[in-house]
Amino acid sequence: MEAKATLRYARVAPNKVRQVAANVRDLPVEDARDLLLLETKAVARDILKVLDSAIANAENNEGLDPEELFVVHAVVDEGPVLKRFQPRAMGRATRIRKRTSHITITVGTDDEDEPVAAAVSPQRSASPDAGDTDDSADTTDTATES
Repeated sequence: MEAKATLRYARVAPNKVRQVAANVRDLPVEDARDLLLLETKAVARDILKVLDSAIANAENNEGLDPEELFVVHAVVDEGPVLKRFQPRAMGRATRIRKRTSHITITVGTDDEDEPVAAAVSPQRSASPDAGDTDDSADTTDTATES
């Protein structure tokens, strides 16, 4: 089971958020919280709030135990860009791009019991040689030998 939380339109550039979000992926939520509390970058507070919200969603909506949760996904997408202009010399103007981010964190339990969907398709076998039982290849080989 999984639960997610999203912070949209965070006024932080996505590349800055991705640097911190990459550190918390695939960690138990307690370790991720500790790491974010000790992180020096200011965006860690925003990610911590989203992580806490995802943990609360998992506990209240899905009925999951918070001590068994892992950070399954930590995705940072680009939001809209606020475009501003700064005056420069000789009547020129420079564009300033104020970037925004959408931060999505998904937490879930580490279920190893669930089978991986379509890992091995039922039409093919695990061995590459076992699937080559085509009779047409055998008839062409015998036709070329005679």
